[in-house]
Amino acid sequence: MSDLASDLSTQPVAPPPLGTKGFFRWAWRQLTSMRTALILLVILAIASIPGSVLPQQGLDPVRVNEWIVNNPTSGPILKRFGFFDVYASPWFAAIYLLLFISLIGCILPRSFAHARVLRAKPPVAPRNLTRLPRSTEVSSEQSADMVIDSAERVFRAKRWRVRRGEDEGGQWIAAEKGYWRETGNLVFHIALIILLIGVGYGSLWGWKGNVIVVSGKGFSDTLTQYDVWGGGRLVSATDLPPFSFTLTDFTADFERGEAQRGAARFFEGKLTVRDTPGAVPYDTTIGVNEPLSVDGAKVFLVGHGYAPHVIVRDTTGSVVFDDTVPFLPQDGSFTSTGVVKVPDATPQIGIQGLFLPTAALDAVLGPHSTFPAPDDPALFMSAWVGDLGLNSGKTQSVYRLDTTQMNLIGRKALRPGETWDLPEGLGSVEFVGFTRWASLQIAHDPGQGIALVAVTFAIFGLLLSLFVKRRRMWVRARPTETGSTVVAAGLARGDDERLESLVNDVATAAASGWRKG
Repeated sequence: MSDLASDLSTQPVAPPPLGTKGFFRWAWRQLTSMRTALILLVILAIASIPGSVLPQQGLDPVRVNEWIVNNPTSGPILKRFGFFDVYASPWFAAIYLLLFISLIGCILPRSFAHARVLRAKPPVAPRNLTRLPRSTEVSSEQSADMVIDSAERVFRAKRWRVRRGEDEGGQWIAAEKGYWRETGNLVFHIALIILLIGVGYGSLWGWKGNVIVVSGKGFSDTLTQYDVWGGGRLVSATDLPPFSFTLTDFTADFERGEAQRGAARFFEGKLTVRDTPGAVPYDTTIGVNEPLSVDGAKVFLVGHGYAPHVIVRDTTGSVVFDDTVPFLPQDGSFTSTGVVKVPDATPQIGIQGLFLPTAALDAVLGPHSTFPAPDDPALFMSAWVGDLGLNSGKTQSVYRLDTTQMNLIGRKALRPGETWDLPEGLGSVEFVGFTRWASLQIAHDPGQGIALVAVTFAIFGLLLSLFVKRRRMWVRARPTETGSTVVAAGLARGDDERLESLVNDVATAAASGWRKG
């Protein structure tokens, strides 16, 4: 009785033990399934979000340190798990490699199976075609042999693969078309693998950096010249190409009409470039979407701004600072902020500045710029004296002033050519004028070409898989006293509104003895 109860039980039965070999076979099948590949693709996209939201060590280590300091609880935890260096973290690499393996394991068997299908003949006609969802039956005065000949000519004219045969039910012909649909699907997924290879190759051997160059000054492609630089795991500073350039001039123009007042009409920089230290220099122009290509690297113009020229004198009247300082734009009218640090003065002097290309004062907004062009420039300054903190060992941003050990001594607004005598005889600050700076991104991505080819093939394969229809059709002719009975039927993958009309057209053409032309 107990045996009968156990046989009728609905409790799930434990599967038999797989063994080591069986377990690995099962795990491989799970990993190489299309469902797993899609899940890994979604996980990879989600894992990329922290790399876009949080500052990254390879691009901006100063911001990373500031983020950790400002978030003492979560910062160290996120750093421990690699959220500030996402694309070089072990867990991101694991997801990437698993997706790569999953796609290969999924696509290779399908490719071999599709290759066998391409060499195979269309399937034999079913005995009763009228049972298929789309079928039609007509009578013909032609013999069964002539009907099948006509049907073959119809299919071959439409570039279908055909197969003829005969059985107890009469003569038949099978035709199939739409193999490019599965081919396009495979091309699309193979292109994804190539895209992953290109992205991985670029991330390992590629590099990218940003630098601000003031008009009239130069840049050499060495690591110390970059404001921010990040390279792949297999790239070192010695791999940088030895080119250099000077930003000889920078021009910008802005819309002055009412409709789009203040919008940039164009901005471009003129460069004098040397491909190698001993090469003959040549002049070129760089603009938006018009990068400079030199020795495998591309120089992109990504932004611009103003750099006030400031001269600071100490208590003895000696010049302790004389340079142009890039200020960063804060709005579309180029209200710009910047910092001047003078460690050689006694005591040390720090200046927080606000540069206004077209200066205006407002009771609510305070000093601000009303237009991005330098129609009425002014420099608003706050002067501090004390310890700049440059000897503390902590990394500082050149665009921020640490005033924790400094005292405010005054504020002043200057026009170009004016001088401010600091209180208590601590020196003077002269606003000489201003020039422009350009923000440049210099990048080398060896995987870019691979990725471009992969994306092109992916689009081509996707179009094939979307617009090519996979169809099978059969025509069977049974002899009768007056000729023959023609039955045509078809099958298609997915919805195919044209299949029914195509079945009727083929049946009619075969029954009437269709001739091309």
